Amino acid sequence: MFATIREDVAAVLSRDPACRSRLEVWLCYPGFHALRFYRLAHVLWGLELRLLARIVSEFGRWLTGIEIHPAARIGRGVFIDHGMGVVIGETAEVGDDATLYQGVTLGGTGKERGKRHPTLGRGVMVGVGAKVLGDITVGDNCKIGAGAVVVRSVPPNCTVVGIPGRVVRREGQRVGPASHDLEHADLPDPVEDEVTAAFRRLTTLEQRVRELEARLAERERCTL
Repeated sequence: MFATIREDVAAVLSRDPACRSRLEVWLCYPGFHALRFYRLAHVLWGLELRLLARIVSEFGRWLTGIEIHPAARIGRGVFIDHGMGVVIGETAEVGDDATLYQGVTLGGTGKERGKRHPTLGRGVMVGVGAKVLGDITVGDNCKIGAGAVVVRSVPPNCTVVGIPGRVVRREGQRVGPASHDLEHADLPDPVEDEVTAAFRRLTTLEQRVRELEARLAERERCTL
């Protein structure tokens, strides 16, 4: 238990440049607090104290704004940054060293029973407001862009953006149209790519119209 706590503290210190000390993690990081409530609730769930586990989980949600079902499986060294609005469903699994930003949902897609929430591999990063839905697997070291909606499994070492989510980089290589680097604040934007392409087509059409107008004007002058 103490080893897990140390790893959770180290995750915050290593991944948040705003964090200055271990004491600050203990006092000021709701994502760290939410994991403490979750890990206690998860133990109670395993002991068949299901109602008590849900009460502990609910109390943690009231205090942190982060909802984690006590039956979910969360690895070591996980970092929930800021965390407000994060929801992790009952059968979700989060691998070691994963990072979740605020507004992330690891949810289901209906009322089916059994495994109905996603599995995240080791080192996965899920950006602000992203939704990963259904019994799918996101491979190790994947990056899910802010606001993406992922409903299909993703191979390891990929970057996914958009609605629905699509892979734009795999094993360090671009997939499809040219994209940006993999910085969290500078992930590829497929909507921007489409708007840019539409603007280029519009510019080309405007140029063609001007050329046709010039030819018509020249023909009218010759007729006169």
